[in-house]
Amino acid sequence: MKKRKLGSSGLEVSALGLGCMGLNFSYPPFLGKKEIISLIRSAVERGVTFFDTAEAYGPYTNEELVGDALAPVRAQVIIATKFGFNFGPKGEQTGQNSRSEHIREVAEASLKRLKIDAIDLFYQHRVDTSVPIEEVAGTVKDLIKEGKVKHFGLSEAGVQTIRRAHAVQSVTALQSEYSMWFRRPEDDVIPTLEELGIGFVPFSPLGKGFLTGKIDVNTKFDSSDFRNSIPRFTPEARKANEALVDLLRAIAERKKATPAQIALAWLLAQKPWIVPIPGTKKLDRLEENIGAADVVLTVDDLREIEGAASTIKIQGARYPERLEKRTGL
Repeated sequence: MKKRKLGSSGLEVSALGLGCMGLNFSYPPFLGKKEIISLIRSAVERGVTFFDTAEAYGPYTNEELVGDALAPVRAQVIIATKFGFNFGPKGEQTGQNSRSEHIREVAEASLKRLKIDAIDLFYQHRVDTSVPIEEVAGTVKDLIKEGKVKHFGLSEAGVQTIRRAHAVQSVTALQSEYSMWFRRPEDDVIPTLEELGIGFVPFSPLGKGFLTGKIDVNTKFDSSDFRNSIPRFTPEARKANEALVDLLRAIAERKKATPAQIALAWLLAQKPWIVPIPGTKKLDRLEENIGAADVVLTVDDLREIEGAASTIKIQGARYPERLEKRTGL
């Protein structure tokens, strides 16, 4: 697969990464351990070198699975994980925590679960307003000096937080939601990243599955599926938002591709330092997503997509209000 560099950091990864969260968290039904390891190793065999996990996914179990899967090929891959939450006895999130001592505790625990000597990319999972971002960046800077972390990242941070963190420790990448149906980062985040030389790692690049064209108004999710709580996935919103999928289908038919591939190719075409991390539990979907790296959208294609998309108003919020409050700070 083609490679990309995340901003000016020099960190080189495959043009598409693999978001591992959904393998055993948020999007049931889940795979067994053997199937998860097999899928991750299949991704490596097909050229994927960038894998995204977090202690919060499980919690803890996702990191263990990723660590087991990638141990034999550690030298070939880049592993990103995250810190920033406390957890209760049943694994429930009990609040944010980006205090220095906690970041260090998470780093040590993640290193063990991932079976690695250094975390390639260590993200603050969400901005913690109770801890100055300068203190967070300083702690990760110390971990980098100690050889336990290689690169610092932020997730869902706003422009001022990005600037303040970057002034203390260079931010290699920002991970935030970005796709054809959530384009808010274009307003000020992407210009800031370009100015500062920071890479961008869009999560949910396929709109939590909606942009694949496989979800419609009649789709039923498992009772524990995260999408049940998202306003954008109410039946009414899904029906209204099918207009965007219809656009993707039309472009895909002409390009001999799939709607998912067009959605990913569109992201790749926005900036050369954008690296989407679609997740999947199926080998055929993995191969489909990887194929997006070979789909070329011309200037005319992009202009057509932009013109058509500008007439479509996406319905429904991307998060419940309580979760949206933790983003873009």
